[in-house]
Amino acid sequence: MLWPYKGVFVFMTGRFFLGCAVWAHKDWVGELFPAGSKSADLLNLYSRRLTTVEGNTTFYATPGEQVVARWAAETPDTFRFCLKLPRDVSHAGALVPQIAQTRSFVERMQLLGPRLGPFFLQLPPSFHPRQLPDLAQWLAAWPAEERISVEVRHIDWFAPAAEHALSALLAQHHAGRVLMDVRPLDLGHLPGAEEDMRRARDNKPAVPLHLVQTSNIALVRFIGHPDADRNLPLIDAWAGTIAGWLAAGVDVYFFMHCPVERISPTLCWMLQERLLGVPGVPPLPWTSADDPPRQASLF
Repeated sequence: MLWPYKGVFVFMTGRFFLGCAVWAHKDWVGELFPAGSKSADLLNLYSRRLTTVEGNTTFYATPGEQVVARWAAETPDTFRFCLKLPRDVSHAGALVPQIAQTRSFVERMQLLGPRLGPFFLQLPPSFHPRQLPDLAQWLAAWPAEERISVEVRHIDWFAPAAEHALSALLAQHHAGRVLMDVRPLDLGHLPGAEEDMRRARDNKPAVPLHLVQTSNIALVRFIGHPDADRNLPLIDAWAGTIAGWLAAGVDVYFFMHCPVERISPTLCWMLQERLLGVPGVPPLPWTSADDPPRQASLF
């Protein structure tokens, strides 16, 4: 498919990137990471097992130049950081007054070079379709050389008229629409994980999943059930959708979340298995890592 890129229409082969919401979790040591791995080494180890990460840390604080340089030095140039815009931009009221801060943040993150994936603007549940003009003005000021994907959470955005208007705006600016799949949270309770499930439901609004495509990037957040096998029908369906997007020239960034974060890498592998042989889906780096995960049964 032909997609607009920097003012011209070109054919872009879809590429697939797979990762989690974080690059470090204590329960991954001894499973995803070798036993005894130090916290300072986890980004390096993670980037040699998965191909992208949802950079939630930047939502809370903008890292300094030395930190960003270290992130780049510790990861291969095939790895992608999908960084969330700071909450001082997205959750401080109107977006337009934060345009200068937005540009400053983007310039800082550009130190990542080729490792910089699409940025991620997560709007709060209070951001209503009436504020579409504010979003439009903010997107008009977005740096044209960088990709951006937008997540909306107010339920009124999912009504046909508002969704059509949002899609038209995003397409005008070649911006993506973040898709959050919370359906696994309705697949039943798991003994011992009730509190984790409740917390996940509180933090992830019960928005419907509409497979809206507005640009040549797709950014998906899958909130998996802690009982990995219960996710299989949904993962199977996602594999088919992803294959279609890649064939159409869409770059796909797929992030696995889970109320029990220890399970997220397992969910990554379950999806990867179903995409074997699909054009645009490379093997995961950990298949050739010098120190592969010790509990290979998970993968």
